[in-house]
Amino acid sequence: MTEAIRTGLGDFLRSRRERLTPEAVGLPPGRRRRTPGLRREEVAELADIGVDWYVRLEQGRTVTPSATTVDALARALRLDEAEKAHLRALARNVARRGFERETVPPTTRRLVESLDRPAYLTGRRWDVLAWNTAAAELITDFGSRAEEDRNILVYLLLDPAARRRFAEGWEGQAKHVVAQFRAMYDLWALDPAFVDLADRLRRGCPEFETWWDQHDVLGGGAGRKSLHDPVRGVTAYDYATFQANEDPALKLTIYTPVVDVPRTR
Repeated sequence: MTEAIRTGLGDFLRSRRERLTPEAVGLPPGRRRRTPGLRREEVAELADIGVDWYVRLEQGRTVTPSATTVDALARALRLDEAEKAHLRALARNVARRGFERETVPPTTRRLVESLDRPAYLTGRRWDVLAWNTAAAELITDFGSRAEEDRNILVYLLLDPAARRRFAEGWEGQAKHVVAQFRAMYDLWALDPAFVDLADRLRRGCPEFETWWDQHDVLGGGAGRKSLHDPVRGVTAYDYATFQANEDPALKLTIYTPVVDVPRTR
């Protein structure tokens, strides 16, 4: 297991342990606790593993949990499905080279640019690698930004225009994206490209530190968001994400305006 993944695994386990109360897992409160959450020995007992072994996991030391142990920890920590998937990914012991910005194949770029609805392509670090005219008009013209600023997190958390575009839905959308980024960050926890981005967000967004410390993780998928469209006003959009066959690290996001269906009697 690489050092970055061990760090991410230990941090994630600690964050999930500290958010639980004894009552939530059926344990008596016991004596007064100096820190929030369960004790390490309580998690070890619930998962039926050795205390020293669990401590080694939290400390990021060189131990590799089996699939059975990972599932036992997920049950002990009351993880939801996204958190379980994240724990399994961290425990898979996948070595990684240093991060490099992804390259978009020409055919994929042409496809994105040809779509008649807002679409953009992002990489593992949420860098925006390709986009079309409709996305530039609805969200922002990424082509007018420096390369280091072509990033969904940088736009959403650091650009005042994003707060205006998402209005009352900004906080929920920003928290959601931070949780998705956290899931990938844990796999690259010591890589300078990820560390520098997180530090930049921490310095520029007052809310980021609180959300980051909560250590929420989310996977990708589909959903709905409302944006202040320059032409249509406040408009709801359904969005869906897709992985590219050429490189699974590339993620295509497409927005579709929600059309109200007339009521029928």
